[in-house]
Amino acid sequence: MYVGLKMLRDFVTVTPDTLVKDADKILEDNQLWMLLVKDRDVLVGYVTKEDVRAALPSVINSLDKHELSYLLSKISVREVVRKNITTIPPETEIEAAADLMFEMNLSGLAVVDENKKLIGYINRNKILELLVEEMGLKQGGSRIVVDVEERNGVLYEVAGIISNMKYSIISTGVFHHRNRRMVVVRVATEDPSPIIDAIKERGYKVVGPEDFMDEWKS
Repeated sequence: MYVGLKMLRDFVTVTPDTLVKDADKILEDNQLWMLLVKDRDVLVGYVTKEDVRAALPSVINSLDKHELSYLLSKISVREVVRKNITTIPPETEIEAAADLMFEMNLSGLAVVDENKKLIGYINRNKILELLVEEMGLKQGGSRIVVDVEERNGVLYEVAGIISNMKYSIISTGVFHHRNRRMVVVRVATEDPSPIIDAIKERGYKVVGPEDFMDEWKS
């Protein structure tokens, strides 16, 4: 899946000429921690809530009401915008975007085209929503986890057992835990016991929460 197919397109932005006081209100009204800043359609940076709040470090104490009002009407986002923004193109794979966000501790990424035109935004909420979608949780069925050895063809073999039994596979995934490979399959049935029995008969180990209780207690 590509970022361009799942990115947000309808989100709040500001321009360099937006007043800091207006940016603060936008952040507060939309419960945001940052705003992307664009000049026409071109992304130029971002501004955070901390940047906005710090724009007037001591004026409240040092200025009277009229002076403060005048200053607030003059300070714009242009003066506090951060230009060191990390961007990605729409053809970026979702998992690559998620890894970049994790490595850089980012809550989101701006999506731009080859001309640096801002075309979207992908955030952690969207990534989590996609994880739920890819694992097929909302489609119901039953989840089966198979602890397998690290070798080629394992996923194909497990899927083949299920397919030969005429069950529909909703989703598949592979996770690793302490050098162990876990094949996770969601199957379109409310009673997975016949499938589990068949998988075990083929020499595979099917695991559940009870197999990890000792780890959780330590």
